[in-house]
Amino acid sequence: MQHVISLKTFRVEEVALNERICLQVRSQCSVSSTNPSDAVEMCTVPPEGDPESAVTRLQCIWYNLCQMNCTWLPGKKAPPGTNYALYYWYSPLEKSLQCANYYTEGELIGCSFDLLKGKVSGSEKIQIMVTDTAGTIRPSYNITFLNSVKPEHPVITALSFQNDSLYVEWESPENFESNCLVYQVEITDSKPELYKAEESKNKCHISQTPQDLPGNSKDKNCFVISDVDRDTLYTVRVRAKASKYCFEDKNLWSAWSPEKSIGQKPDPTFYTITLLSIPVAISISTLLLLLYLKRLKIIIFPPIPDPGKIFKEMFSDQNDDTLHWKKCDIYEKQIKEEIDSVVLVENLKKTSQ
Repeated sequence: MQHVISLKTFRVEEVALNERICLQVRSQCSVSSTNPSDAVEMCTVPPEGDPESAVTRLQCIWYNLCQMNCTWLPGKKAPPGTNYALYYWYSPLEKSLQCANYYTEGELIGCSFDLLKGKVSGSEKIQIMVTDTAGTIRPSYNITFLNSVKPEHPVITALSFQNDSLYVEWESPENFESNCLVYQVEITDSKPELYKAEESKNKCHISQTPQDLPGNSKDKNCFVISDVDRDTLYTVRVRAKASKYCFEDKNLWSAWSPEKSIGQKPDPTFYTITLLSIPVAISISTLLLLLYLKRLKIIIFPPIPDPGKIFKEMFSDQNDDTLHWKKCDIYEKQIKEEIDSVVLVENLKKTSQ
């Protein structure tokens, strides 16, 4: 409950009419008076319909200071296939307007409408109501402050090497003043690294600007990282969010800008050949080492002669010669010749006849 003392006979207060609201008015002679009159009370009638049929998680984001995007979830008891209608109003308008661009994002239902910064100058909030065309669900009211801002992504305009430094330059999204945005720069070589580019003025975010940077660099959005390798491929992208100096910081980052690259991409053939040659070189080195160790072992530890083997070979040769000599005597022995008489006997029977 709020207590306000005023000399005026009226008061304007913007409130969401989702529940019953009661107002009380009493008068008194002076600010310090201790005897005020009796209070007169008047209450609003809450919206008709089941409270569980009203939409939930209704929120609106001001996109790039030119378009309001509102999303919500259907109520638990909302009929299937409900056709929703969103109405909005802000200070300069004479009457509320209906949103026309409806869309879905998964379970979320949304609607967007144009809301240029110049049209709402002097107004800090906008009133939203979501109901359905058939009047079967309970209307849901919301008062949205114009401080939930999500900018459009920046656009990289220049990317170059300056001596041993990498120079990045980009354009800010439209509709924002120079001190109302902060940036994040992502530079990727072997792994991504994030850099914050945050200053109160729209200047190049380095302590000293090199003399050979592009002209008027101090008046542009730029970022410089030193000690880079020109033979490495660098990929750069930038994103932005509203500054806490101008809007409420709700960490609503824009989408990343389109990537831009500079440098040389490593040749995959070189790495493939290198990876294949490593195990081959290790195998050859191991084989040569084993051969060297074997040769070294023979030199350091020569074989010890075996006397038994020597004598065995000597006697074995002598026995073989003796055996050969005996065999020669046997085969060369003279054999005595014998002469036998041969008697020829003929058949004389045929002759006598």
